Parts: sequence; C-alpha cells; structure tokens
Amino acid sequence: MRKINIGTAYPLGSSETERGVNFSVAAPAATELELLLFEEENDINPSEVIKFSHENKSGDYWHIEIEGLSIGCFYAYRLNDHGEIGENSSICKKVLLDPCARSIVGWDIFQRNSSNNKNAYLKAVVTERKCFNFHDHPRPRHRWNKTIIYELHVGGFTKSPASGLSDEQKGTFIGLIEKIPYLKDLGITAIELLPIFSFDPSDSPFGLENYWGYSPLNWFTPHHNYISKGTPLSARDQFRKLVEACHDNDIELILDVVFNHTTEGDQNGPIISWKGFGESVYYHKNEQGEFLDVSGCGNTVAANHPLVRQLILESMRCWSYELGVDGFRFDLGVALSRGKDLAPLDSPPIFEEIESDPLLSELKLISEPWDCGGLYRLSDFPAKRISTWNGHFRDDLRRFWKGDKNSTWPLKDRLLGSPLLYKDNANSVEKSINFITSHDGFTLIDLLSFNKKHNLSNGENNRDGENHNNSWNHGVEGPSTKESLNNVRKRQQRNLLSSLLLSPGIPMLLMGDEVGRSQGGNNNSWCQDTSLGWMIWDINNCDNELRSFLKKIIQIRKDLSGLFSPENNLFTEPSLPYTSQELWIQWHGVKVNSPDWSSWSHTISYSINQGKKGSVIWLGLNGYNQSMEFELPKSTSSWMKIIDTSLIKEKEISPTQISNQDEIQIESRSLVLIVSKDFYNPSTA
Repeated sequence: MRKINIGTAYPLGSSETERGVNFSVAAPAATELELLLFEEENDINPSEVIKFSHENKSGDYWHIEIEGLSIGCFYAYRLNDHGEIGENSSICKKVLLDPCARSIVGWDIFQRNSSNNKNAYLKAVVTERKCFNFHDHPRPRHRWNKTIIYELHVGGFTKSPASGLSDEQKGTFIGLIEKIPYLKDLGITAIELLPIFSFDPSDSPFGLENYWGYSPLNWFTPHHNYISKGTPLSARDQFRKLVEACHDNDIELILDVVFNHTTEGDQNGPIISWKGFGESVYYHKNEQGEFLDVSGCGNTVAANHPLVRQLILESMRCWSYELGVDGFRFDLGVALSRGKDLAPLDSPPIFEEIESDPLLSELKLISEPWDCGGLYRLSDFPAKRISTWNGHFRDDLRRFWKGDKNSTWPLKDRLLGSPLLYKDNANSVEKSINFITSHDGFTLIDLLSFNKKHNLSNGENNRDGENHNNSWNHGVEGPSTKESLNNVRKRQQRNLLSSLLLSPGIPMLLMGDEVGRSQGGNNNSWCQDTSLGWMIWDINNCDNELRSFLKKIIQIRKDLSGLFSPENNLFTEPSLPYTSQELWIQWHGVKVNSPDWSSWSHTISYSINQGKKGSVIWLGLNGYNQSMEFELPKSTSSWMKIIDTSLIKEKEISPTQISNQDEIQIESRSLVLIVSKDFYNPSTA
C-alpha cells in the first residue's frame, strides 16, 4: 500500500515532491473525488483508485500527496457533484482530465462525444516543472519600436514536401527550429505562433480536421501533433529547444492563447475537464443553465471568477517561466473583461492581476480588442500595457490602395500611428499592432486576386468566413496568366507591405505573404490541413523577388526604428518654434504643403523635416490609376530614392540619386520613399 499524505493546495496540478507526487485541483462542486492511477497511457482501467477525504480539502481545492510516485505517472480524476452536469448524475461516471495537466496521453482511445467516456478518456502525466534556462538562453527583449512580428502556424510552416525536412520533423517544433535561419535572414524579430495549447483535432462539425487549434482542451500542454517522436515527457523539452533556438537567434516567441472559450462547447458539448470540475465556475451561464456565448464557439470562460483567474495566471507562468516564451496574444481578449451576465468591466481583475504579476511583467502582451458579442474596445482597452490588433489599420490601408472614396483622411491617421483611434495616447505607437493580413482572412496575394471568398472546401456552402474583405481582384477573379495584370498585383503587394513597415506602430506579417502564398481565395482555412494552409517552400512556386523586397523594407524599418520610438513624438503635429535639430512632420499632396483630403483624393505625401534646415525623408503614395508628378520639398542634401514599388525586379530596386531634386514622378498605384543622402546612407543597411 502506498503511503498517502494530506498534500498541499499549491502548486496546482501535479508536482514532484521529495517523497512522491502532490496533486491539487480546484473542484468546488465535488462532494466526492477520486484520483485514478494508470500503468500505461492507453489503459482503460486504472491500476489504483485513491479516494480523497475531507482532510484533503482546503476551500475549493482538493489535494493529496502520494508517496512512491514519480515523474511519468499517468493519472485522471473522477468525482460526484450532486448531478450538476447532465441527466441522472452522469458526471459521476466521467473520468476527467486535470485542467492543470502539463502533458496529456490517451489520444489513441479518446472519443470526443462518448456518452460516459468509460473507454475513451484522456489522462494527464506528471512532469518536471523546472525553470527555463534564461542564463544560457536569455530573452532578446526587443523594444516595441524595434519589433517585427511574423505570425505562423507550427504545423503548416514545415509540412510541405518541399520543406526539405524528414517526415519525423515536418509539422513539429523541431521542424520549426530548422527554419529559424530563414526567419532570421528575413529580418523578423518575433514569431507569433497560432495556438499550441493542446486541442482536439476532431472538434469540427464537418468531418474535417480542426487545423488552427482555436479550441483548447487544456491551457498547459503543448499540442501532441507538434511533437516529433518521443515519450509523453518529450513535449516540454522539444518546445524548450524551440524557445532556446529562437533566443539564440535574437528572436522572441509569442503565443496566441485562447482563454476566452474551450473545446467543451455549450450545454450539449462534451465533458472533458472544466465542465466536470464546476461548469458554473468556469463558464458564463444564464439563470436557465444555458451557456452564454460571445466567442462564437458555444461557451465563454468566466475569466474573472477567482478560481479561473488563478488557472489563467498559472498557465501564463508555466509557459513564460518554465518554458521561456516572451509574450502572449489573447484571442478575443476583450471577452476576458466580461463580468456577471457578460457585462463589460472597466477594470477587469484578470488584467489587473496579469499586469501586476512580477513573473509576467517583462512579457509582450497583445490582444484582439473585439469579441463575437459586439464588444470592441480599441482606444479604451481595459488594460494599461496590453497592445491591440488595429483592425482599422488593416481596413484603411486596403481601402486606400483599392482606390475607395474617402480613404485619404483615415490613411493620414494610420500613417501617424493611429493617435485619433487611441485618443492621442502618446504611446499609441506601442499600442497599435499594425497588420494587412493575418491567419483570419485572405492572404496578401489573395487579397489582390479575389473579390469574393471561395470557402466551399470548408463544408459550409461558403457561409463561413468574412464577407467584407476590402479585397479587389483587379479585373480577373483568381490567378491570371496576363503579365500586365500580374505586374499590377505585384506592385500592390509591395505597396501594402511598404505602407505597413513604414508606419508607426508594431508591424505584423503573415506566414508566406513574402513569397506569394495563396489559399485559392479561401479566407477561413481553419480546417485546411492541406497544401492550401501550408507554407510554400518550392522555389519554383515562390515569389523570391517579393521576398527580397520585403527583406529590404524590413532592414530600412530597422534603420529608421528611432523614428518610431514614443520618446521623440515625431508623428504628432508640429509645435512651433522647434529647435534646429528637432524632427517634425509636414503633410503634402502633389504640391508641397498642400495635402488633398477631399473625398476623391488618392494621393498623400509627407516629409520629415529637421528644424529649418530642410527635409530628411519624404514618402509619397499614389493611389490613382495614372502616374502623378509630386513636387518635392527642399532637402538637407541630395535626394536618394530607396523604395519605388513600381519596380518589381530585384535588380531595379537599388538606391539611386534622383535626377530632378524639385519633383518626382510616381507611377500609378505606387509608393516612393526618398531620403536625404546625409541623413540616411542605405549602403550601411
């Protein structure tokens, strides 16, 4: 017989002690609780069943220490809760996954919709909980103004047969390590991973596979399909190796985390973990017992319940302190600010605790400022230091280059860092995550090739996905063999990427946009674990000239990073008098100091001036379908052209001194950046 001790409520989950293993779980609804131990990961019947006594309970936490156990032990829970869940107290028959499990097994026997899961449940594994080796692999800690984010899917980034990886490496953390040199060469400073929390691939109503993973069944465990061959304990080590490799290459790793809902769905969904331990604690419900949903996925996590807050904080500490990640992006993050009856809170406790936690203080924090219940809090997001996805930046840049009416005035604010959107916040350049494309929507080339979404392969008769995309096919729906049309699309890709990288705020790029990755017009590829959703590695199908162009733009962005620092307040309207060295911005149109903000205007330009000496940088955007002559302000020295998006051949985009220092011609739907030779020397880039 194993010796059993009372144990401790903290740490949550399972943790090794000097004598064995301590188990702790929050189960406020439980009247009886059993710990099930298993010999093998796919065993149906437990080898031991250990009942908790009320001596093993402190408040809402049940805890016990079992001597003689060690790392690698398989376990689960079973409880009785007075029949809160399901008919006829069916919950007491359920085997439940520890919400704080750091490793999960049982996928070979798991059945999502098993009525009593007698032969179909998942198990947790006792793991080590050591701290990440920050001494040998320190965080890069890039400042926001020097941060360039690249959003990617772990599986899709390396699954292509042309990736050059072994079958064992494809689609895994280890496979991603092999591609870090590619990302470093591109110039990005941070990788943002689509969800890697353990999720259920069968959580799909169409018989297809859940590919993106925005449906977690656990907040602590790396997804099993991203692990190369190994034991159940390999997952954490393999993920640590990925973080180590990123840090060693001066790249930060940010996780896209889903705390707003879970895979358990509504009242008709499966009982896997949270529901069993207390569905009225973990989820928002109405008086009729129905689940409230602002996630679009059947349930909404009650993030401001004290027990839930503790679990979220524990998850973030696990990933940042134990596994070394550098930041988090909160999916539908504003949903976490909803309190009782889903009422929005101005000071939600979950964000207050995150921002005050010393272990989380040095992390980059990002959020979507909207949820599916209509709440949109961009300028007044209820957290002080969380940056937000700026959907207005995406839409307004698309509209301008598409040639829409009334698009020039909004563009001005985006080129300033969106101070009006962020209510003139001096730190708006560190609050606004700027993007043109993301996983959710068209890829860059599809944005310029399709007027409508083409999502039939998703199995919903093209009902899913966003209908309002501000896309434009330029006259032909889909790919074309017409060279002139393709050249316009290439030009527009460069326009959008240049506008993104040259705007104040934090730029975010989408996986594969740099090489022309298409999804065939599918703008909701959540269930497409096929070549449709994979990165392109075949050199014959890659737009290598576009990649070279983006690499150049990224380097220019880095060289000019000081301009985007909040300390200099450059992108605010100038106040006179200014000092001889002070940089200030001046707006123009086709004529100096004569911007055209009218409804049908499609041109905008500005100069950055140094005191009264003259201009050091000039940026001009021509959204018309014909070339335009732009008058230039006086430069502090000779003007050098370093970007011209009308030039689509790599050999054509080298820096050149312009012949006419008084004016410059910008081709139709093109962007030009010129700099004063004595202010910026591109040869040193």
